[in-house]
Amino acid sequence: MGVHLIRSRLNFDFLTGYNTRGVSYTFGHEVIRDFLKQHDLDIVCRAHQVVEDGYEFQAARGLVTIFSAPNYCGEFDNAGGMMCVDTGLCCSFKVLRPMNTKKSHEEAVEADRTQTLVRPD
Repeated sequence: MGVHLIRSRLNFDFLTGYNTRGVSYTFGHEVIRDFLKQHDLDIVCRAHQVVEDGYEFQAARGLVTIFSAPNYCGEFDNAGGMMCVDTGLCCSFKVLRPMNTKKSHEEAVEADRTQTLVRPD
């Protein structure tokens, strides 16, 4: 079951099917809608699939894919994303842009540290 939760892929051409990568299944909007209704849920949060802006909604906002690794494997120009859930279960997102290759690692770490330490009033 764990492999299916991690390795399943969205595929909106079919309702369900076998994953072409040889592991688990693919699923579409109807499967998401039915799953949410059956389990009385508002949204499914998933990861382990590159999305360009760090997070991406699908299925009428019934599913969100979050991918936290910016510039994945040095091959994608994607941002990374984090989902924050407050005590009222309200979700917000933080986007991590790929590091500018001209910026040193130390500068990037310092910028992240400064951003983390600054809290809104």
